[in-house]
Amino acid sequence: MDDAVIAVALVLVAACATVAVATRDPVRQALVLSVLGVVLAVLFTVLQAPDVGLSQLAVGAALTPLLLLLTVRKVRRRGRREGSGK
Repeated sequence: MDDAVIAVALVLVAACATVAVATRDPVRQALVLSVLGVVLAVLFTVLQAPDVGLSQLAVGAALTPLLLLLTVRKVRRRGRREGSGK
């Protein structure tokens, strides 16, 4: 039973990572990275490392995608402002 759960979690991690790499839009990519963070947290929990899973959940699923979304928003605003000033 444990091996099946680990295998499913590994397949989900591989699928989410592949989708994250294949996604071109930075906003969608940040959202997929968030999902990848959640799936990795589940994998770490299944592998009996709940402390690492909680850290992954906080950093990989929440903080990093949030910082990426804020950065994309700021860059797009700055690009619009500079583009309209010409």
